[in-house]
Amino acid sequence: MNQEKLLTITTTILVGWIIFIIAWERIAPYRKGLPFFREGFWIDLVWYTIIQSFFLKILIFDYIIAPIQHSLDWTSLQFVKNWPVFGQVMFFLVTHDLYIYLFHRFQHSNKFFWRTHEAHHSGKEVDFLAGSRSHVVEIIINQTIEFAPIILLGADPAVMPIKALLDAMFGMFIHANINVKMGKLKYIFNSPELHLWHHANYLEVFHANFATKFSVWDYLFGTAYFPEHKPGNERENWGLYYDYPNDYFLQHAFSIKRFDEKKLLKYPWFRKYYYLRPNILKFFGKLFSRKKIGKAEVEKELV
Repeated sequence: MNQEKLLTITTTILVGWIIFIIAWERIAPYRKGLPFFREGFWIDLVWYTIIQSFFLKILIFDYIIAPIQHSLDWTSLQFVKNWPVFGQVMFFLVTHDLYIYLFHRFQHSNKFFWRTHEAHHSGKEVDFLAGSRSHVVEIIINQTIEFAPIILLGADPAVMPIKALLDAMFGMFIHANINVKMGKLKYIFNSPELHLWHHANYLEVFHANFATKFSVWDYLFGTAYFPEHKPGNERENWGLYYDYPNDYFLQHAFSIKRFDEKKLLKYPWFRKYYYLRPNILKFFGKLFSRKKIGKAEVEKELV
């Protein structure tokens, strides 16, 4: 199968999965009353999912992996080259997931690397899109370690889009606001009933439930936390215990230097920047409302 056709198939599956997850969240929510356009929705969609992903894809593949690939001869290490595609996908799926578990656990125990991960925990309303909120440094590290071996070890070209599809599907699933019971499968595969606890603001889960795809790592290494009850529905029971910026750029600045947004609002230059996006949205909202009212008046006159 050529790459173009495979890309079309994986994209179609991903779009279908997004529609399915959104519907599932509406039908059987884990936390009732969460709005679709929740706080931070547009930051997660526009900045983290679209803009950041686009630029980091270029950086990681063209300026990190490609130079490594061309500077050294990797032919002697390409032991997966003759494996079937299914075997290659499973190999990279399992090994990378183990790495993610270990690195994720390390981030929660190291002050420096916690700052590259705290953005992911900053949302008070966790849903299918919340998993996309990840610091630039965290993405560069994780995706370089994820995709470099696939290329350098000579994997089939089909492995990358398949692996990327499974990553996206699992990422949305474990963060989705859906009430699902996995039964005995929870000891193998990760799910919202385990991972949503990890996003709760409780001391017990700060060092628990680190797995991404395979919950077996948490059970194997003794970091699984799965009580019979759910986290409380109140906002203070979710996300971080301290105030965190709402703006994409301020979130990254906050990881370098701590500051209080409210105190910075006393500076005119900061107020202009801080309210720029809301004012733009408000402007287009009013513009749309005017057009809608104008159209209604024309239709009324015609009647």
